[in-house]
Amino acid sequence: MHFRQICLVGLGYIGLPTAAVFASRGINVIGADINSKVVEAVNCGKVHIIEPGLDLLVKEVVASRKLTAYLTPQEADAYVIAVPTPFVEGHEPDLSYVFEASKSIAPLLKKGDLVVLESTSPVGTTEQISKLLSEIRPDLSFPHADQHNPDINVAYCPERILPGKALKELVENDRIIGGVSPACSKRATELYKIFVQAECLLTQAKTAEMAKLTENAFRDVNIAFANELSHICEKLQINVWELIKLANHHPRVNILRPGPGVGGHCIAVDPWFLVWTCPEEAKMIRLAREINDSKPQHVIHKIETLSQQLNDPSIACFGLSFKPDIDDLRESPALEIVKHLAQNNQKQQFFVVEPNISELPKDLKNLSNIQLTSTQQALEKAKVALMLVNHKEFYEIPASQLKDHHIVDTQGVWVA
Repeated sequence: MHFRQICLVGLGYIGLPTAAVFASRGINVIGADINSKVVEAVNCGKVHIIEPGLDLLVKEVVASRKLTAYLTPQEADAYVIAVPTPFVEGHEPDLSYVFEASKSIAPLLKKGDLVVLESTSPVGTTEQISKLLSEIRPDLSFPHADQHNPDINVAYCPERILPGKALKELVENDRIIGGVSPACSKRATELYKIFVQAECLLTQAKTAEMAKLTENAFRDVNIAFANELSHICEKLQINVWELIKLANHHPRVNILRPGPGVGGHCIAVDPWFLVWTCPEEAKMIRLAREINDSKPQHVIHKIETLSQQLNDPSIACFGLSFKPDIDDLRESPALEIVKHLAQNNQKQQFFVVEPNISELPKDLKNLSNIQLTSTQQALEKAKVALMLVNHKEFYEIPASQLKDHHIVDTQGVWVA
């Protein structure tokens, strides 16, 4: 059975690009989001996030009436849930957005429909959705109870894209598709093959959920090794960037880059789902999270110590986003560092250089001792240059402009 209409629940960093790509393949796509500003922007052919090429694609598919946004889900043949999954106190996963999204589509379901969860979630969440939907719609059969011939297919397909390359990687990256039953996996594969040119790897829902968490935990552990190495090198007065470059000449060594911490909604969050699910078994994963979570405080201590020595100098802070060349501030260690420094050191002035945003986020906007400026203005007014995010623009700053500044470089842009 073909998909005549698809409903994307959640039009954020994953949902909107996915909706646009589906629509670009000639499928009617309904985008649903509880944020009225997002809905209004999309229906005007505009985007609320920075992603190369997305603005042009959204404008095109909205103009062709293949993508329309609403505040609530509308009837479709397939429903794709791409909503946030943060954690609350104690690093307990908050699945309220997922469950609310599931409840919102329940009244619309009809025999033959497909429900796919894309949000990164603890193992077992997809089956929970199947059970929740069956409680709301007892008139329909679901795969957790009827493996062979359910009325509704339910599957999990995690996103695996890099911000800044979303449109390319949505099409070219392999996808893991885990159904609550084998038939669900097959049905979900038919959906993703509408635009995925790479391989679709079929498995069960729990394994697909675990695969997503494993991928992010793997990177987190390796980043933690690099961050711990940077602490050791700092104590021994060794240039960590030179060390890593030399060590990586070994054919079987590939050390990642240290930094001011780990940000974003994936790597900084997802490993905690594994720790929460299996606390006794996930010892290394927990330790890696703790190492990476402690790195911002290490940078803060370094700056505050330097500030005492220099009698509270003004500081130029380069970068706020969680990674280079994007506007995404979610779980950003750079933002955490700048916010802490500005709040706790009112005598000092902080000049933020972030080329990917036009105004400071709410957390910083109300602080009188911080402002968003250009590179030139920041370096003219500040004595300390704090490198937090290695945006491409910062590599172009001439050494002559930095020679009179005290440099704290957490990314190896100026001191590598």
